[in-house]
Amino acid sequence: MLAPSTIQLLRFHFSFFLLPVYLFALSQVPAINTTHAVLIFFILHILVYPSSNGYNSYMDRDETPIGGVKAPLQPTRQLFYTSVVMDVLAIALSFFISYWFTFCIVAYIAASRAYSYRGIRLKKYPVAGYLTVIIFQGAVTFFMVYHGSSIDKTLAVPAAGMLAASLLIGGFYPLTQVYQHEADKKDGVVTISALLGYKGTFIFTAIIYTLAMSILAWWFFTNGEQKKFMVIATMMLPILVYFFKWSGLVWKDVRTANFRYTMRMNLLASICTNLAFLTLLIWRGF
Repeated sequence: MLAPSTIQLLRFHFSFFLLPVYLFALSQVPAINTTHAVLIFFILHILVYPSSNGYNSYMDRDETPIGGVKAPLQPTRQLFYTSVVMDVLAIALSFFISYWFTFCIVAYIAASRAYSYRGIRLKKYPVAGYLTVIIFQGAVTFFMVYHGSSIDKTLAVPAAGMLAASLLIGGFYPLTQVYQHEADKKDGVVTISALLGYKGTFIFTAIIYTLAMSILAWWFFTNGEQKKFMVIATMMLPILVYFFKWSGLVWKDVRTANFRYTMRMNLLASICTNLAFLTLLIWRGF
């Protein structure tokens, strides 16, 4: 039986926040291998992402709120062993997709471990930690899903899609750190958000998000799919409304850069982006 702390710290629900990249990549695949697409979803969202969450919590031993968990329990050794088993199973299942997919899964897991492991601890470096997250949760994941879900296992994955995926992750990731400055400081970690400061985090997010939408606009307009971009932009509009409203509050009082507002932002952004890319997936026909 898994301990309550193990189940909580695997944070399965947090996979919902990372689902947009999967849906985005899948919506762009010309011909989908449905069996492999479902298997890839299982590998990423049921095994790899929760395992990464669990290992990070095992290393951090947080006593303050973390992504999706207001009152984290203390991890046990069981959490570490569970994350290892999940990673091994993820790698084993990856061989049913392709060798390239397996290579990427191994690289993702290695990067995730290097991000959290006390002996390396990439997360304590603001730029290196930030780039590790956006590259692997963005571009690499887009590549894995696009390549692995395609019938012909193509390696001709659109660079614009990978770049947009990384920028979308990169635009919102600093906001997930904005309430943790003090806790991270005590742990010797300097995140990109802490480096930028409260107001700087919001300005940086606005810039990166604008770049992401610009790349998407260029890509869809170049391919003559203006209507699809307009659908994405329209469905993501609530994100901008909330973002600017929250920014205004932070400008008046930085104490509003807290867990409650952050989780609301995460949930709204995830719902809107998931619906946007799910709409594209339905539009092109699954």
